[in-house]
Amino acid sequence: MLIREAAAGDWPRIWPFWHRIVAAGETYAWDRDTSEEAARSLWMSPEKRVFVVEDETGAVVASAYVTPNYGGPAARIANAGFMVDPDQAGRGIGRALAEHILAAAAADGYRGMVFNAVVETNPAVGLWTSLGFTVLGTVPAAFDHPRHGPVGLHIMYRALW
Repeated sequence: MLIREAAAGDWPRIWPFWHRIVAAGETYAWDRDTSEEAARSLWMSPEKRVFVVEDETGAVVASAYVTPNYGGPAARIANAGFMVDPDQAGRGIGRALAEHILAAAAADGYRGMVFNAVVETNPAVGLWTSLGFTVLGTVPAAFDHPRHGPVGLHIMYRALW
């Protein structure tokens, strides 16, 4: 597995799983009908440092970004987004990518990382807590999950220094 910075030409290989994950409506607070153009703008915007994971065949199987969560004097707190192709779940790709992103964010001088809206039923909550993230709070019934109905959104944080 190779983790590298994304190039503009990687987007067509990210879009299929990006679209599948967002359209499922279970883990991201983005419009399930987000167009490809809007999705590319959200994920690949210039202020974000974007990474991809290639498997042994060279297929892009995951992507993540790091970006400042706040501006000005609070710009040293990062935010990140992660997507792993659902067909590749259970292979350790998400953990490897998360460890890479955390190291990259620390090397870039970020002091911490915050996730603003982690759906409480998302299986990744276990990954984040195993990597040292804590739930700072939960906004109750903030997310309309297609299977579970209204569920909370966690705000999660981890120091990077």
